[in-house]
Amino acid sequence: VQLQASGGGFVQAGGSLRLSCAASGRPFSGYVMGWFRQAPEKDREFVGAINWSDGKTYYADSVKGRSAISRENAKNTVYLQMNSLKPEDTAVYYCAAKWGMYSSQSSAYAYWGQGTQVTVSS
Repeated sequence: VQLQASGGGFVQAGGSLRLSCAASGRPFSGYVMGWFRQAPEKDREFVGAINWSDGKTYYADSVKGRSAISRENAKNTVYLQMNSLKPEDTAVYYCAAKWGMYSSQSSAYAYWGQGTQVTVSS
């Protein structure tokens, strides 16, 4: 399994970004695709996830209502749309994959992309 995250950048507070995670290596039906982020000197934290099979989504309270995760089966790609961005959203964002049931724990995810930097200025 290979995951390639992209779409990060520099944005002003209140702006939007869409991150992409291109997945390859096997069919992903049955997998959960997660998004995590890690700010400097902080632990990696859960942002959200999506069941590849049925599209059910899950979100951390910190981004709920401001973010949306979706998938595009034809491109084997998962998206994280983030709106109303805040300086505290600044972090490296990672996509990850796990087989089976949803989890918000990073240790449950076996496969990780390389991360993409999101910087939100005030």
